[in-house]
Amino acid sequence: MLLSSTATELIFNVSNLGVLTFWALMILLPGWQGTQKVMQSFIPLALLAVVYLLLFINSLGSTSAAALASPELGVIAQAFSDPSIMAVGWIHYLVMDLFVGRWIYWQGRETGIWTTHSLILCLFAGPIGLLSHLLTTAIVQKWPKSSSSLASTDT
Repeated sequence: MLLSSTATELIFNVSNLGVLTFWALMILLPGWQGTQKVMQSFIPLALLAVVYLLLFINSLGSTSAAALASPELGVIAQAFSDPSIMAVGWIHYLVMDLFVGRWIYWQGRETGIWTTHSLILCLFAGPIGLLSHLLTTAIVQKWPKSSSSLASTDT
């Protein structure tokens, strides 16, 4: 292990708080030019990916190698009982959920479809937020007249 458990926990905490900034911008200030400028950049995602890489390298060991080599539920569950491996998994969620959230945000900006509900769901349960956005988009496209009532008031 390259990082101490204290350093891993600090990185974990800073990453959690850091991504909340981007979620808050997309959810609370979607039409603000600052939000649009920040969300145009891939830098936040790249920084999280670097953190992920650092934690991934740090967690490499016999337990994580066994989990990667034999992806069985019991083996993976045992591996995730190690805080350094759990930190890697959590950062993975943060990166991917933010990536999907950013996509939902831009889809809403481009189409005028309301996304706040989907972004909130994506923040807490990524795939459910994605499904919500896909369903919202399908509904708006199926019933264009109702799109004015679903259209974003935050554009």
